[in-house]
Parts: sequence; structure tokens; C-alpha cells
Amino acid sequence: MPLLSFRGITKSFGPLVANGAISFNLHQGEILALLGENGAGKTTLMNILFGHYVADDGEILVEGAQLPPGSTEAAISAGIGMVHQHFTLAENLTVLENITLGTEPLFAWHRNIKAARAKITGMADEYGLYADPDKLVGELSVGERQRVEILKALYRDARILILDEPTAVLTPQESDSLFEILKKLTSSGLAVIFITHKLNEILNHTDRVVVLRRGAVAGTVTTAEADRNSLASMMVGAEVIRPQAEPMEPGAPVLRLNRVTCRAESEAQGLKDLSLEIREHEIIGLAGVAGNGQRTLANLLSGLTTADTGDVEILGTTGRADATALVRRGVGRIPEDRHATGVISEMPLWENLISEDRRSAEIARAGFVIDKGRALDRATKLIEEFDIRCEGPEAETRLLSGGNMQKLILARVLSRGPRFILANQPVRGLDEGAIAYVQSRLLQAREQGAGILLISEDLDELFALSDRIAVIYHGQLMAQRATADLTVEEVGLMMSGQGAARGSEAVHAH
Repeated sequence: MPLLSFRGITKSFGPLVANGAISFNLHQGEILALLGENGAGKTTLMNILFGHYVADDGEILVEGAQLPPGSTEAAISAGIGMVHQHFTLAENLTVLENITLGTEPLFAWHRNIKAARAKITGMADEYGLYADPDKLVGELSVGERQRVEILKALYRDARILILDEPTAVLTPQESDSLFEILKKLTSSGLAVIFITHKLNEILNHTDRVVVLRRGAVAGTVTTAEADRNSLASMMVGAEVIRPQAEPMEPGAPVLRLNRVTCRAESEAQGLKDLSLEIREHEIIGLAGVAGNGQRTLANLLSGLTTADTGDVEILGTTGRADATALVRRGVGRIPEDRHATGVISEMPLWENLISEDRRSAEIARAGFVIDKGRALDRATKLIEEFDIRCEGPEAETRLLSGGNMQKLILARVLSRGPRFILANQPVRGLDEGAIAYVQSRLLQAREQGAGILLISEDLDELFALSDRIAVIYHGQLMAQRATADLTVEEVGLMMSGQGAARGSEAVHAH
């Protein structure tokens, strides 16, 4: 008997069918990948399973018993635990308090704290999920917080663990650690539903794959029978080919950094004696484990912070410039976090699309009064040109899938014909179809004359798109060489701090 069964699950939001008669099983000790484009219905289905939504039709069975719909408490009681992409922990509470929160009567918590501590320590030791029980969650790294979320589910005796894009915010090392943990969990009998867009993770770490397309099951295959191309085709409904950069002759410099030092905000990594040049028709890929100065560099080039020492020249102009001035000068910014800093979710699409050029003659009368009719016309054209799937320019931005939200940002940036583009993690959390689309648009901008700084943790992406690759480690550049002269292994070593001397020589020799 399957541990979990979906039988004909259907869910609509107005005219949109998010899930259409979805049926499949999950077995004990199995890691099942749930794959699909952004908006294919994966998260909706998991929210139905966990009791956040009620299905319009169909049923869910746990070991043959029907799961009461619309009840998170019933889902937890049935042994279902969910780790969301965006964690749900209280930063001002300790690890122990977060894990036990809501499991004990208010006045009984202190009485049972010893037993709770023992249970948490035992699970942590068994599965490699160590986190200091007395440490505040606000002091933990992203990987540590994820372990706490898993411990929280296990503390409630979860037998089925749902992981929604679990590696989206993890370093490669943290991702490797997570997969080791999942192996231990499934070997003890737990089952895992693993939602991800990363095909290499699916192929390397799962047992079976259920592919959703436009709210329906497009196919189910064992991982051993699948390959990257077949999964991508099943997901999108057509062959997906990621673009590859062709050689181009670089033009004039669009960015020059000379021995730049910059203190970081809060606990982020600053920049130390960093030099970099980017020219027209050129993509420079910046590789590095998250937290090595990428955020500080992005803030510097976005006008959100200033250098302490060194020279910063952007599009021929030196000196301090705020974000607005840089955009007007011809800088395009694709931010790291599209939800937090890429869009204003509460605004409709048309307002987000004109947010960086509200005073343009095309949009505004006399340079300051927005002509809504013109703005809507422009938004409608961009929605069509960039294939933003939505109900129209006045639709709420928050309702867009991740891929369509990124297309909105691309439309806003690229429609202005920027000469320098800061592309910070532009395909993070996107599906194969959306990745190919974003990357092809970046290459198109390069062909049209833009110089691009591509910050990415995806080495496949960097090697496919970049003319040169630089590696950042503890705020310093470890290498700056032609992509053709590097291997993935060399870049990986430099990302961990090895090969520093050789990399530094390459930077100064450029």
C-alpha cells in the first residue's frame, strides 16, 4: 500500500485551473521529485496536502485513510511535514523554542523541556541535523535554519517530508549536506517530496519523478530511466535548448573598478582591493559561494553604497551616483531577490513596468504627470513582447509565478536599452524553459552592445554565457580569465579559496 496517494485532485482559482485531476502515489523510503514550470501547480498541490487549501474535487489518502481536507492540524497528525522555501521561524526565539512551539500546553513547556531537548538532540545525532538548541535562530546561517525546519517537522513525528525548492538559497556545500541528510531520513523509512527546478539534483538524488505541466500530470518516470533532455521536454512540452554564447569583439569599457575597497553593511562580506573591467558586447561571469562579497559589489554597482577607497567608473562617469542617476545613465539592474527588491508586489503590472522611467516622454506629460493610457499601452506591448503570462497590465504583480515575475523585470530593464547590466542570480529558482528564455535575452542584450556582469552560483550558466570568468572569495578576486582557459574544477577550487596566488596574478596581469 502506498504511504500517500493523490486521487483526482482538482483546484481552480477563478478561470485558472491550478490542478486538474492530479493522481500519483508516494512510497515509504522514496524521494519523489515534483517537477514543473513556474505556475505548473506544484506549490498549490502541496498546499492542498498540508491543509492550506481545500481541493475542489478529489481526495488524498495516507496509508489508505482519507486525509481531512483543509486542516493543517490533520496533516501534521497524519505525519506530514512541510519545509517552505521561505522559512517560517521566529528569529527572536532559540532553536529549541522554535522546534517545540505549539506542541506543548503553555504552562507545561518548562516541565517538559528536558525531554524535548533529549528528543531533539537524539534526532540531530541520528540524521546529522546538528543545531545548537540554545542559539537564537536569528544568529543561524541559511543552511542551519533549514536544518531547524526539518527538525521541527521530525519533532512532530513526520513520516512524509515536503521540501519546496530546498536548495534555492543554499551554498553548494549546504546542498550536499542536505542530500546526505535526506539519504539518512529515507533509509529510516521516511518519504520525501522534493520540489525543485534543478534537473541535476533530480537526476542525482531522487528515485522517481512526477512532471506537472499546466496543472496536469504530464508523465511519471523512474529517475534511472530519465535524462536532462527528456525531463525538460516533458516539463515544457517541447525540446528545451539552453543558449550558448558565441564569440564577439568587445567594445569600449562600460565599467572600470580599480583597487576598490568597500565596507559591507551588517555582517555581509566587504570588498578588498578589487579591480575589474567590463566592455561592450561582453559578459563577465562572477563565480563564488554566497556571502563572499557579491552582495556588497551589487550594492556598489546599483548606487546603494559607495566605495571607501579606489576608483569606480560606470559608463564613463566617476564619482558617487545614486540608484536613480545610474538608471538614467543607462544601467540596468536585475536584482538578486525579485520578490523583495525586484518588484513591488502590491502594485499592478503596469506600474512595476514603468517604475524606473516614470518621467520619460513616452509615459509622462510635462515630465512628471503619468499618462495612464500611455503606460497601459506600453505595458501591454511589453507583456506580449516578453511573453509575461498574466491576465493583463492591471493584474496584481504578486499573483505572477517566479518565471513571469522575472520576465517582468527583464522587460522593464531591457526595454530601455541599457549599456551596462548587473544581472544578479537572474535564473535562481526558475524552471528550464524560463532559464533558457532569460539567458537568451541576456545574450541578445550583449549582441546589441551591452556589457554585463553576471553574478551566479551556477557554474554551468557561467561557462555557457560568459566571455571571462572571475572568482570572488572573501571580497577579493581570485581569477579573471577567459572562459575557454578555465575548467569547472579550477573554478570550484578557487571558490573554496584554493589557487589564490595563481588567480591573483591573473587579475593583475589582465
